[in-house]
Amino acid sequence: MSETPPSEKQNQEHPQGDSTSPEQHVDDALSKIKNKIIVMSGKGGVGKSSFAANLSVALAGKGLSTGLLDVDLHGPSIAGMMGISGLLDVNDNQKVMPKAVGDRLKVVSMQSLMKDPDQAVIWRGPAKTGIIKQFIGEVQWEALDFLIVDAPPGTGDEPLSVAQTIPGAKALIVTTPQDVALADVRKSINFCRTVNLEILGLVENMGPFECPCCGKTIDLFKSQGGRLTAETMGVAFLGSLPFDPQVVKTSDEGTPIASQPTNAPFVQALDKVVQAITGSL
Repeated sequence: MSETPPSEKQNQEHPQGDSTSPEQHVDDALSKIKNKIIVMSGKGGVGKSSFAANLSVALAGKGLSTGLLDVDLHGPSIAGMMGISGLLDVNDNQKVMPKAVGDRLKVVSMQSLMKDPDQAVIWRGPAKTGIIKQFIGEVQWEALDFLIVDAPPGTGDEPLSVAQTIPGAKALIVTTPQDVALADVRKSINFCRTVNLEILGLVENMGPFECPCCGKTIDLFKSQGGRLTAETMGVAFLGSLPFDPQVVKTSDEGTPIASQPTNAPFVQALDKVVQAITGSL
């Protein structure tokens, strides 16, 4: 993909175009949203995106109008997990229109802006920062109770751009119980504190689960790592989600497990996380 992002191309082609600042576009786009949560992780592979998808579905299932925004340039996966395809529509005001998933959930993903979903995005830092800000500011959200933002992993340019672009947002950090993930989580917590991004709490994913054959509790990594890290770092621990192969299967099928008629332990644990989030807000 070209290193010249759409925002720069537009400025080159229409130098006398819209004079509204990117910041004003963002403020206008997000002005009707009550709660904005940035789902972050210190590293990839901890299930951040699948958690963001299921969290959004669970919030919508409780009657809360919810938006899900995927701003991961290099690994956008929300569109596939939510079972949506094709390019996003644009209204008469040149605003991106979210895709509706059910009655109370709307989804926007970077992937839905690419004609070829397998095409690599090869942009340098400033270009990525510019397109993230433009992307956030050009979505036509209606009034929402929650906006869940699936941010790129790590603590580099992209998550920094997301954190600085969305005013009033709070960070929700996802980890697994293993030491290498928890070390990166501590960096994420310090990152949030450095950029003055309020931390809503920490969620442990892929935690201990009950063996379906013998009923014995199995720790894929270890147990209580997320809780202990949260206590040590002085942030709220929102809950632990057990490992469940059905989470992977349903995400691959485009039907998150939270949308299924099931009482699986993962769904029960997710409901407690949702209660903790809505209670704290």
